[in-house]
Amino acid sequence: MTLPAMSLPELTDALRGSPGFAHKRDISDVMAALGRALPGGVADMAQAVAVGDDCAAIPDPSGEGWLLFAIEGLVEEFVARMPWFAGYCGLMVNVSDICAMGGRPIAVVDALWSDGADSSGPVLDGLAAASVRYGVPIVGGHSNHRAARGQLAVAVLGRARKLITSFDAQPDDDLILAVDLRGAFEEPYPYWNASTRAPAERLRGDIEILPRLAEDGLCDAGKDVSMAGAIGSALMLLECSGVGAQIDLDSIPRPDGVPLLRWLLSFPSFGYVLSVRPQQRLRVLERFAARGIAAARVGRVTAAPEVWLAQRGERALLWNVEDQPFIRAPRETIDV
Repeated sequence: MTLPAMSLPELTDALRGSPGFAHKRDISDVMAALGRALPGGVADMAQAVAVGDDCAAIPDPSGEGWLLFAIEGLVEEFVARMPWFAGYCGLMVNVSDICAMGGRPIAVVDALWSDGADSSGPVLDGLAAASVRYGVPIVGGHSNHRAARGQLAVAVLGRARKLITSFDAQPDDDLILAVDLRGAFEEPYPYWNASTRAPAERLRGDIEILPRLAEDGLCDAGKDVSMAGAIGSALMLLECSGVGAQIDLDSIPRPDGVPLLRWLLSFPSFGYVLSVRPQQRLRVLERFAARGIAAARVGRVTAAPEVWLAQRGERALLWNVEDQPFIRAPRETIDV
């Protein structure tokens, strides 16, 4: 039976109430704690961008560009039910974070807890498979085979010559969504997998797109699509930049036959939201098209810090970050 399409207000409410949005909102508590712990300290002086971006960006001692440093923790249930894919994603999502900031990954380390070597085997196999396919070595880490349950975290080091950040979107920019549609869901979960069965050579070529966009001066603002989905990730980018946008849901690239809400809440193996000056839009879109990756202009950045969704001539307010912060802690909660 085919379900009726959701109205725009229903879809907007579903996005706001989704687990992906809820998990990202937890970041504001961490942001408040970090704001109290680090004001005026060494971390503030060393960082090229504020805390809250995809990676920390630290001046490279060589004097050429930036070192990028990030970590991802995998949800406990994910590790338990899909251990090989969780291991694979542990490396893949860190590579995505580095690329989102215009960088290239250098190496990763992992921290793995399990209740025995047998249960950790599939996780390590997945990590190793992703390492080989993306060409990113695993150079160390920590393991504990005597834990009560499985846990996995992976950290990555990268390097960027020029940065793409979450803090540089500007009013009147074009909002571009790029996503690899050459995949399928890992049913029944929201993971859109366009990686594990793709040619390794293609994967390595695709992760060159973002650093080359940065180095060629075509893009300086963006974010990878995370568990918050395409709209939630766009909201995070816009909030960090202190701007808003109108996003046209009819322009969102998506696979045939996939309901819109499911797609907007999915976690793609390759997906980025970029804020691009209008004069650079066509060149940016051409770069993705040349790699067979779907990309489209899906909205316009506005000065007002409101994110509106549009569909078939209707509009609905998704979020006003001035009234209700999403991932950034309210200023009054931070002692500076």
